[in-house]
Amino acid sequence: MKHKFHASLVAAVLLAAHPLLHAGQQNSTPGTETQPAKHTPGVDPGAAVYAKRCAICHGTDRQGSLPAFPPLQGISHRYTNDQLTTLIHTGRGRMPGFPKLEGDDLTNLLNFLSAAPSAPATAAAAAPASPSKESPEAAAGEALFHQNCAFCHGRDAMGGETGPDLTQSKLVLSDNGGDKIGVVIHEGRPEKKMPAFNFSNAEINSLVAFIHARVKAASSQKGGRRGVTPEDLQTGDAEAGKTYFNGAGGCSKCHSPTGDLAGIARRLTGLSLEKRMLYPEGARSEVTVTTPSGQTVSGTLAYRDEFTIGLRDSSGTYRSWPTGSIKYTVKSPAEAHVDLLPKYTDDDIHNLMKYLQTLK
Repeated sequence: MKHKFHASLVAAVLLAAHPLLHAGQQNSTPGTETQPAKHTPGVDPGAAVYAKRCAICHGTDRQGSLPAFPPLQGISHRYTNDQLTTLIHTGRGRMPGFPKLEGDDLTNLLNFLSAAPSAPATAAAAAPASPSKESPEAAAGEALFHQNCAFCHGRDAMGGETGPDLTQSKLVLSDNGGDKIGVVIHEGRPEKKMPAFNFSNAEINSLVAFIHARVKAASSQKGGRRGVTPEDLQTGDAEAGKTYFNGAGGCSKCHSPTGDLAGIARRLTGLSLEKRMLYPEGARSEVTVTTPSGQTVSGTLAYRDEFTIGLRDSSGTYRSWPTGSIKYTVKSPAEAHVDLLPKYTDDDIHNLMKYLQTLK
């Protein structure tokens, strides 16, 4: 059966699934510093710093807001204090840096982040997306998974914003009592941006139990199929796709089958390849700022709203300016993909996918 697409529906789904930071909601300009929080007697000073700097994105109890902002509960499993300090000072991705956060405020914030979450937050994190508590061990693993893994892999382990569906993972399906899953959790996968986790053996066992419980639950779903297979996306004409790539689609203006796309069919398959084709999530935009004095500063776009533009320069330093005081230009390669979404026909998508799958 031919896998059909309706371009307008594809556009709506993918754009809705790609969260954007509505930075105008923040109370302070990214990368700038406000006065230290005033500490009220009886209030954890670290909680006060957190409320001022972090809560607007990561939630009042560090519970996060999936899929856009990860939970910070249990973050000490992933980062040492030195690593957290570097992250706080330099920022990452859509998170601005706070280089002037030092001294007692920094120490108090680190202590707060490493402390156990409050009971309400723990209960919320432990709330299942669907009934899956087949054992007390799996239930404990579910809470850990939601705090540390759901941001990437989804609350039900069936895939999230950046992580794969674990219920269909070859590694997970071949795991025997954690012999494979445990190694990946302990060592991470740096090449895929998965950090290493410092969990105890009991915590590892509970995570393994939860993941296997989700595999069992997923396999019991009616219909037998839970997604799109690579074979579903091989119904087009490769030569027609190549013609579209070099012609009407305009793809060759930015991409080369022997350059940036060489071997892409080995790196990405099936729906992952199609999603990257339709909307290249994570594509970097470049910005050039001209200050009132005539100085030109260029770098990777790190922050943008109606009031502020921020970038990371070649040294990795975050810099920002009020938009009303400077001139700037932004070059966003991904916008060409967005422009194509309402123009694609079903044949365009199928043919282009077929062509890309030849680039091995």
